[in-house]
Amino acid sequence: MKYEIIVLAAGQGKRMKAGRNKQFLTIQNVPLIIHTLQKFEQDPWCSGIVLVVNEKEVEIFEELLIEYPIQKVQSLTVGGDERQHSVYNGLKSLKQAQMVLIHDGARPFVQQNTIHELVEKAASDKAAVLAVPVKDTIKRVEQGTVIETVERSSLWAIQTPQAFLFDVVMNAHEKAKTNEYLGTDDASLVERAGQKVSIVEGNYDNIKLTTPEDLLYAEAILTKLTRTEGVEK
Repeated sequence: MKYEIIVLAAGQGKRMKAGRNKQFLTIQNVPLIIHTLQKFEQDPWCSGIVLVVNEKEVEIFEELLIEYPIQKVQSLTVGGDERQHSVYNGLKSLKQAQMVLIHDGARPFVQQNTIHELVEKAASDKAAVLAVPVKDTIKRVEQGTVIETVERSSLWAIQTPQAFLFDVVMNAHEKAKTNEYLGTDDASLVERAGQKVSIVEGNYDNIKLTTPEDLLYAEAILTKLTRTEGVEK
């Protein structure tokens, strides 16, 4: 089942405190964004990648794609002021997509079997997201004081990719643009447009690299995955 994917790499990731776009930081000597793109380059279901980048970094990304050939990148699209604007620019860059995935460039560990489950769910339900059950106790806090402990059995932490039929997500973005509404993620726009969104259970390794500590976790995850792949071979 074929899909096209928008990979977001335009953000500067200030919480990483790297002084540059975190997509260029390396994990085992390979840039973060290349680790992510390789996941979809190697997936036979993926028919094309739209890479959304900062206007000032287009040349850097072009050089990376030469050094690490990713044949499925069909365009480098300039992002907007907010993540939502970047996704919308990416959607407009797609050719004839029927199924579109939207993914954070800083999530390099999503698994192929999980992607396929997500795509199949979105094909049947029109919209689906990866998520994992919340493990920690969650408390609502105001001005440094606990107001309530939130019942967590129904709470899920949402990941990417998120998958949608193209018309569903494009319509949701256009409605949000018309109403000047800024959502927390693409699924929130689709929900607001009246479409139900299904959950596909993901994997806790599918972390988004946000802070310096996450790089340590990333090294450990990559080492584990490399060993697992070696055993399977």
